[in-house]
Amino acid sequence: MTGSGWRQPVIDYIRAEAQPVDKFGHQPRLYALACRIGQGMAYDDDIVFAAAWMHDLGVFLGHRPRDPEELSRWDHRHYTIEKSRELLGGWGFPAHKLDAVAEAIWTHMLDGNPTQVEGVLLRDADILEQLGGIGALRAIAKIGRDSRYPTFSSVMPVLQHAVMHFPQELRLTSAKLLAVERVKALESLIAAINSEADGSLL
Repeated sequence: MTGSGWRQPVIDYIRAEAQPVDKFGHQPRLYALACRIGQGMAYDDDIVFAAAWMHDLGVFLGHRPRDPEELSRWDHRHYTIEKSRELLGGWGFPAHKLDAVAEAIWTHMLDGNPTQVEGVLLRDADILEQLGGIGALRAIAKIGRDSRYPTFSSVMPVLQHAVMHFPQELRLTSAKLLAVERVKALESLIAAINSEADGSLL
């Protein structure tokens, strides 16, 4: 498999493995966001594409531990990077770019400190995915199916934390500009929930 022929197998694999099924949409949105943020910048699109599509493999059901105690200690990035190297190599992804993909995956989370532009793009895009309407949907979808969020009120601190702390974590001006409307939307939703709940949000 030559050229960019490896991309469709990546998409097909993630489509099949993304469980719960709503997790699939995060990957194409993340890649599109990273490209939007990176307009006018010099970056390797192969690295961004591969990292964006593969970065959450270790959080999918069937890939992450089932035992709650083991899951609480699970850093999916180790698994994701190892599995991504194996899969991408088998699909014909350029071998000399695998280290860069691994670095972008490792640093995509909030505590990450990417040293290459592809990692910065992925991290900023992932932060934006936790703001706005999409950020709200992703958080709310966890209610009742994630043991950390059994009720509506248990997910509210997640939304509030995102609004208060995530925008200042963004590095690129283009990402900060995109965050403005997303923050406003999430703030409006939080205000509406608090107002309509009238102190009785379960």
